[in-house]
Amino acid sequence: MMTKKLASAADLITTEIKSFVRNNPLNRMPTSENDFIFDEPLVQFADGDDPIFSEYKNIIGKEHLTPREALAQICGKSPNELPEHLSVISWILPITEKTRLSNRAETLLPSRFWSHTRWHGEIFNDALRSHMMEFLTAKGYLAAAPGLPAYIKMFNNEKGMFSSWSERHIAYAAGLGTFSLSDGFITERGIAHRVGSVVTSLELPPSPRAAKGPYENCLFYVNGKCRVCIERCPAGAITVKGHDKAKCLEYARSIGYNPAQFQKGYDLEKSVAGCGLCQARVPCENRNPARKLKK
Repeated sequence: MMTKKLASAADLITTEIKSFVRNNPLNRMPTSENDFIFDEPLVQFADGDDPIFSEYKNIIGKEHLTPREALAQICGKSPNELPEHLSVISWILPITEKTRLSNRAETLLPSRFWSHTRWHGEIFNDALRSHMMEFLTAKGYLAAAPGLPAYIKMFNNEKGMFSSWSERHIAYAAGLGTFSLSDGFITERGIAHRVGSVVTSLELPPSPRAAKGPYENCLFYVNGKCRVCIERCPAGAITVKGHDKAKCLEYARSIGYNPAQFQKGYDLEKSVAGCGLCQARVPCENRNPARKLKK
């Protein structure tokens, strides 16, 4: 049973994240201060020592960090020096309807609003990560955002490229949704979003993982009929066998996506970020399409 103390801590964190998303000027399109990049976020929590984080070393790669390892590395401590209870705060930043509508019409490249969401939206997401670290630290807790560019590392194995901290897998551990055929993450607000997280020594109530499996929200895995993301992919990187990371990245780079340029302050107004076509004009764009079927 959730105690009043844990419930109060959860409310505090959720309120702070929602307030930052609503009020911070970075959550605005560069072309118009009246256009938000993201809608109100979804926020949930995971136990920092949940066994699923150790399982990710086999599912993703041995270099993928557990929350305890990540917090220890960033705070300059050994895992054993950390408090007994750790928590992970995970949030979903849903992409606005205006941006989603703009990308529905595209067939080869992302709309300008969608590209802005990838570049400027992730700048905002990093600002939120940093803000929550500072917010928690000021209250006397340890805090780290392993997804920040200063900390995250990239690796390759037989499955393709992966990072030391997968925000989607962290969100799954926090019960925010499940994976899709396209390798995206389907929440109750759909697949069109960005994801972020922070690890902290503040004890928070773990959110339940209601899904019975990692693909429960994807119609393809529910009834085998949906193939819309396959048809939407201009790179042919999505098939009934799943998502080809290498082919997807090759196409993204061919249309102008270069993460290294982003890190160097490249002209974001002229650059292209991925395509995101598999996240727009699909049944899971802004909802969990399997919910009605499960009922």
